[in-house]
Amino acid sequence: MPAGGAGSGGWVVGSGGRAALNVVVVGAGIAGASAAYFLARGGAAVTVVDAGAHTASHVPSALVNPVRGQSGGVDARALAGMAFTWALLRELEAQGFAIPHGQSGVLRPVPDDRARARFERHLPPELAHVWLKPDESPEPLAPGWAHVLSLPPGGWVDGQALTGALRRASGARAVRGRALGWTAHTVQLLDAAPLHADAVVVCGGSVGRHWTGESATHRMGTLLTLDRAVTRQPVSFGAYLAPAQSGGVLGATFETPAPQWRPDTLPLPSLGWLLGKGLALSDLQGVQVTGRWTGSRLSGLQAGRQADGTWRLSGLSSKGFLLGPLLARDLAAQVLASRGG
Repeated sequence: MPAGGAGSGGWVVGSGGRAALNVVVVGAGIAGASAAYFLARGGAAVTVVDAGAHTASHVPSALVNPVRGQSGGVDARALAGMAFTWALLRELEAQGFAIPHGQSGVLRPVPDDRARARFERHLPPELAHVWLKPDESPEPLAPGWAHVLSLPPGGWVDGQALTGALRRASGARAVRGRALGWTAHTVQLLDAAPLHADAVVVCGGSVGRHWTGESATHRMGTLLTLDRAVTRQPVSFGAYLAPAQSGGVLGATFETPAPQWRPDTLPLPSLGWLLGKGLALSDLQGVQVTGRWTGSRLSGLQAGRQADGTWRLSGLSSKGFLLGPLLARDLAAQVLASRGG
C-alpha cells in the first residue's frame, strides 16, 4: 500500500532523516481516526486522545450519500469525498480489516414536482443518477411519493467498524482521557499529566466541545436498530432506512439545533415523529425495534490551522462519512508540510 493512503496523490512529506513529527490528535471519531491514519502514513508519530464517550461516529449504519436534506443540496466536495471514502474502505479491507458496508446505491423518494425541481437544480451532471417512477423503485415504498431519485454510487457503512479500523491501522498510541484544553504544542487532560507535541490536531465532537466550554451548535439525532433490514439499500427523505451488519436501522437528525450539549435522550414525541417518518418511507409491519443509538453532532465545519496554532477538523455534522476521510487526508498533508514552515 502506498504510504499516503487512498488517492494520496503524492502528498507524503519525506522525513529526510529527521525525527518523526510528534502529533497529538484529540478525538477518535471519523475525523480524528482518519487524521491519525493519514498522519501516520506520512511518517508522523501519532497519539490519539479518546474519552470513549458519546462518539457520534459509532453509528451501526451511516449513509454515504452525496445528495443531502430535503432540498437535495450537494456539497462541492461530495463526489470526491464519496469516491475517496469507498477507496479508503477498500484499502483497509486489503489490510485485513472487516468493515460491514454496502455500496449499493441510495434511493431518495421526493413528494412532488416542486421537490424534484429543487433536487434537479443541485445535481451536478457528473453525478450518476436516475429518476424513477415510484412503481419502478427497486425497494418497496409507502404510498404518496411522486418521484424517486436513484443514486447508484452511494451506500452505507458501519461507522464504528470503519473508525476502529482506521485507528488500528494507523498504529497510533491511544490515550484514554478527557481533553480539557490545548495549545499549539500541549493538550491538558483531566486527572493526567499534559501531553506535549510538535502539533496538536483537534477533532473532538459535540461533547468534547461542551467539556472545553467552547461555543458551538449541537444537533441531536437518533437511530433505532431493527431486527431486520426493511430495504436492501438505503431509502432517505426526512429520515432513513438502511441495512446494517445485523438487521437494519431507522434514523434521523430531528431535534432543533441547540447552543448547548445535552445528555443523550429520546423524548416520547421524538420517538413518535421518527416512527412516523419511517412509516412514510416504507412498510414497517412486523418489524421489531431492538435498540436505540442517540448522539449529538456538531454543525459548522472547521478545517485547517487555527489562530492559536492548533489544527482542527470538526463540525462535519451528518457529512462525517461523506467528507471526513477526504478532509482529514488534506489536513494531514498541511500538518506534515508545516514542519518546514
